[in-house]
Order: sequence, then C-alpha cells, then structure tokens
Amino acid sequence: MKTIDLRSDTVTQPTKAMRDVMYTAEVGDDVYGEDPTVNRLESISADLLGTQEALFTSSGTQANLLALMTHCERGDEYIAGQQAHTFKYEGGGAAVLGSIQPQPLEFEEDGSLDLNIVAKAIKADDIHFARTRLLCLENTQSGKPLSMDYLKDAANFTTQHQLKLHLDGARLFNAAVKLDVNAHEIASHFDSVSVCLSKGLGAPVGSVLCGNKDQIKEARRWRKVLGGGMRQAGMLAAAGIFALENNVQRLADDHENAVLLASSLAEISELSVDHSSVQSNMVFVSLRQENDQLPIFLKNRGIIIPSGSSLRLVTHLNINAVDIGSVVSGFKDFFKKTK
Repeated sequence: MKTIDLRSDTVTQPTKAMRDVMYTAEVGDDVYGEDPTVNRLESISADLLGTQEALFTSSGTQANLLALMTHCERGDEYIAGQQAHTFKYEGGGAAVLGSIQPQPLEFEEDGSLDLNIVAKAIKADDIHFARTRLLCLENTQSGKPLSMDYLKDAANFTTQHQLKLHLDGARLFNAAVKLDVNAHEIASHFDSVSVCLSKGLGAPVGSVLCGNKDQIKEARRWRKVLGGGMRQAGMLAAAGIFALENNVQRLADDHENAVLLASSLAEISELSVDHSSVQSNMVFVSLRQENDQLPIFLKNRGIIIPSGSSLRLVTHLNINAVDIGSVVSGFKDFFKKTK
C-alpha cells in the first residue's frame, strides 16, 4: 500500500532518475573547494537567482543562520515574523550561536510584514538598544507568495532605513511558479536568499544560500565553524542539480492538487477549509470538533496527517490526483463511521 504523507513537502523521496545521478556524481573534497559537482550546483544556483555566488549548506536552518551571522554582529538585531522559521522554528540559533537578538512582529494575512509597523520596531541609535541591522522575510509564508509590488516596497524600505534584507526562500520556486515570474526577479530585491532543495524540489538533503561574493566568503567560514563543511558532498549536490533542472515547473502540479484537495474536503460538513490560503501547495483545514482518532484511522489506510484540530496538509511530488481522491475518501469514511 502506498503511503500518502501530507505532513510536509520535506517527506519527498528521491526518484530513480535522481538516485542515478547521485550514484554517478563526480566528487572531491568540498572543504578544499575541490568537489566539481558542488561547485556546479553553486554556480547554477547563483545564475538562477541572479546573485554573484552561492553556498551549498546541509539545511535551510543552516543557510538562514549563515545569512544572519554574515549580516549581523554580536549585539545586533534582526526583525522577522512571529511565525517565521528564522525566529520560531530554527532552535533560536541566531541568539544562541550568533548573539543576535530577534525582534518578532505579527505577519499580515497575506504573509507580509507591515512596513509601517517594522519602521516603529527599528531601534534608535542609543546604547540602551540592540542595533537593528536586518529585516527577514519568508516566501512563501504559510503557502502564500509575497507580491512583487510588496518586495519592491520592502527593498526600498530597507535601503531608506539602512538595513539589509534577507529572504528565507525555502519555497521560493513555489512562489515564482505561482506568480509566473523567474526566480531571479524575486531574489533581485534581497541582499541574500536561502532556497531549500529538499522540499518541493524533491532532493533528499540541502539548501543553498545566495548572495554577493564577500558575504558568501564569510558564510563559507561560518559554515565550517558550525560543522557544515562536508567533504565528498557531490552526491548530495547532484540531487540538488537534478531538482533545479527537472522539478521546478512541475511545482504547478502540486498547486493544482492542493486546490483539488481543498475543494474536495470543503464538501465534508465536519471540516472547515480556508480557500483563500490555498495559493501554492498548502491547504489549511479545521475540524469543527477535534477528534484524535482521525490520524489513526487514516494512518491505517496509508495516509499520514498532522494531529490536532487545525491541519496543514501539504502536496508534493509524491502525491498525485489519484492520491487526493484516496485522501478525501478516507476523510469521508471516517466521519461516516463516527456519526
């Protein structure tokens, strides 16, 4: 029985074609800068995002931390969303390892940060305060792509306030496909961008941090300090190259499957579906009455969902339209059984 895992797009499995290029990848010692496949991945990533250079990292958490540590010094501050990964879901790394203070603000409904509120959060030049150095945005945020007009406004805002601008672009390509723009058009507004290869793009491991030459040089040093200097990493980088060359445009399939899932689940009276939030590959569903037996029932059918009364269901390359039908049938059968 096929397992249909809707918890996240991090659960994707590498395809046979991806495994084949990993197996045959040419490798070297990346800490010496001698792994040709890693070097190629970094070059491809920089070209796609329109930056001077890129750095292969073990995870999105590491890529974001490297960005924070290269933009900020001890005692500096970055501004991010309350629900942003760089603040809430990455172990407090900026504070713990970088001595960088976070200033979290609430996201707006569209996933943006209100720049008027951001302006009020910027600290005055006073010895009592941490020095505000950086604004971090997230794209997509809860599946919502930030508009191109907003990105332009944010870039102008940070220039005006002498801040750097970093994008946690874990799902940047989902945003690009949804907005029908090239990834470099999004990245062009930022001083640095992290992109995850192991979510919707389907690679088993890794992210890239893209920025200018000086920043990436400094990030490479900090990556070593953080234990992220991998040796013959070309086998992993090969998966990233395959993902970038083959799995970007197919993200539109995930978006279509998310719409199908949302519209189908909305027909079930025991569920409430937020249609407005379905803009890429995420569907947010609320149970009108929490039932902890639902995940157990579905798991017995090979369907894995989060627990709780509010569910985030994520479509990805290992889920097709037939699987969506199986998921919907599973939900319907559960509620029919419990009536």
